[in-house]
Amino acid sequence: MTAKTTETAKPLRGDAAEPAAAAHADGATAKPLRADARRNRERIIAAARDVFAKQGGGAQMDDIASAAGVGVGTVYRHFPDKHALMDELVAAKFRAFADNAELALEIEDPWGAFAGLLRANAELCARDIGVQEAMLREPAAWSLAAIELMRLRDLATRLIRRAQTAGVMRKDFVVDDIPMLMGGLSATMAVSEYDWRRHLEIILAGLRA
Repeated sequence: MTAKTTETAKPLRGDAAEPAAAAHADGATAKPLRADARRNRERIIAAARDVFAKQGGGAQMDDIASAAGVGVGTVYRHFPDKHALMDELVAAKFRAFADNAELALEIEDPWGAFAGLLRANAELCARDIGVQEAMLREPAAWSLAAIELMRLRDLATRLIRRAQTAGVMRKDFVVDDIPMLMGGLSATMAVSEYDWRRHLEIILAGLRA
């Protein structure tokens, strides 16, 4: 693959717009919804994204229904419980993480590409309490995001290998270390007195060869 120059590469997104997931975790396409039901589902997901970003996992289905302008029964018809709705949003967020990794591969500088990916995805986490909480869960709990996780894992592995081949990253770092680092960073984000950006730069300094 021929790398593009830094000047022509698209910027990584620290606040990406995530489309609602349209498929199940096993890759099967969901049965098409009627137009009115589809609009309600989109409103629920958009409202849930805002509510969970501000309140985290403590948000209730009633809060989401109110924000979406629908009855709570309509919310439950689309999502059997709060965890199913949160999983849908987490899958969308991991899609945005993977999109950022794809953009990072267009950056010519191996270290700048990897460091830029972590910074961009950390910005996404910092704006969303619900995602911060999700990052502190066991990776096995992210079942709905399995497809995007595999995509992110593949892209991040390529970024890591490229940086290690260039001699700018420590050789013992592996892609499975990233959830641990991001989980610790998310814990720092939850404490207002801590500077998560400083924490991230210390992490990056430790990874650089």
